[in-house]
Amino acid sequence: MKIAIGADHNGYDLKEAVKTHIETLGHEVEDFGCYHCAETDYPDVAAKVGKSIQQGDNERGILICGTGIGVAITANKLKGIRAALAHDYYSAERAQLSNNAQILTMGAQIIGIEVAKKNVEAYLNVSWEGGSQRKVDKIVKVEQDEF
Repeated sequence: MKIAIGADHNGYDLKEAVKTHIETLGHEVEDFGCYHCAETDYPDVAAKVGKSIQQGDNERGILICGTGIGVAITANKLKGIRAALAHDYYSAERAQLSNNAQILTMGAQIIGIEVAKKNVEAYLNVSWEGGSQRKVDKIVKVEQDEF
């Protein structure tokens, strides 16, 4: 699977650890920054990751900022994108199984590296099976009505 990843300066170290872990799981990773610890605004990176998924260049995405909230809000502003904030294994898994979320977001100031790795595994190791299709369809309808 091809995975887009991105972070602001608060999430840089966690992004680097997660990126390496995703590659060890056998996935291809496209890194949208930041590429160093200099101040980077999370909306810029989140928009790039989300657009890469909109365009079909990547299948899923991982976004990291201080709390995971800012990148989730930004990514969810893009038409057709469902980004889910998850700081535990179960929520990360359900982001995909229940909501068909294309992007998982996490907060580097909330969780550590090992928890983040487990969350990414939970998210990437499951596939949408349409179990909550009716609810996802309603999310899509709200989006269509509002955009």
